[in-house]
Amino acid sequence: MRRVEHVMGFPVSLRLDDQDVPTAAVDVVFDWLHEVDERFSPFKPGSEVSRHGRGELARHELSAELVEVLDLCEHYREATGGAFDVRLPGRGFDPCAVVKGWSVQRGAQLLRASGARRFCLNAGGDVVVSGGPWRAGVRHPEHADQLCTVLELTDAAVATSARYERGDHIIDGRTGRPATALLSVTVVAATLTEADSVATAAFAMGAAGIEWAASQAGCEVFAVDAGGQVLRTAGFPVAGEEPEQSAAVA
Repeated sequence: MRRVEHVMGFPVSLRLDDQDVPTAAVDVVFDWLHEVDERFSPFKPGSEVSRHGRGELARHELSAELVEVLDLCEHYREATGGAFDVRLPGRGFDPCAVVKGWSVQRGAQLLRASGARRFCLNAGGDVVVSGGPWRAGVRHPEHADQLCTVLELTDAAVATSARYERGDHIIDGRTGRPATALLSVTVVAATLTEADSVATAAFAMGAAGIEWAASQAGCEVFAVDAGGQVLRTAGFPVAGEEPEQSAAVA
């Protein structure tokens, strides 16, 4: 089964190889992602996130899901010394850097709960796979038609933070200025919650973020700095010659 929908501002695609998983289980996943878009978007004035950002909802009035997101945001703010911050002056409360990976990972968990064992869920290039091995290409940060590397994943997730899609959109919370020391950071982790958050946090930290990301338990890193130098951890799962499955570009 293959399905693609536009959710949260980007395409979300699912390839499901299990034959016995009902279509209704896939509906549940996409319904969840659309719900997240309504409840957690900082661009929708009536969303829970927007209302909390304006001070209309105190912490004790928030849903358990938003409390979980807030705790993740605070964890990475503290872990990066303030480089990763979802409450930047003049920009309002914007937890999207955590919400994307967190919500798609929960979608993957919903699939597994329905009995799915072999699938690839791709959210705008950030990917979580079950079963495997699957292959994912990492886009070259300066040449859209080229790949930096190809990695092989089994029961894992990969996310990339970069400047090539949205320009200098990641802000170093310590300075209030765009983070420009890196061109891209790709992180492989057990969950997309971790991979996406760590990749964004590392990018915000600049050059020091590479070593920081590599120190996070279970994370493997592939990064390109502003000078074009490639740095990667020894355990980064570079693919061999022959893929069994293909996943989209990260």
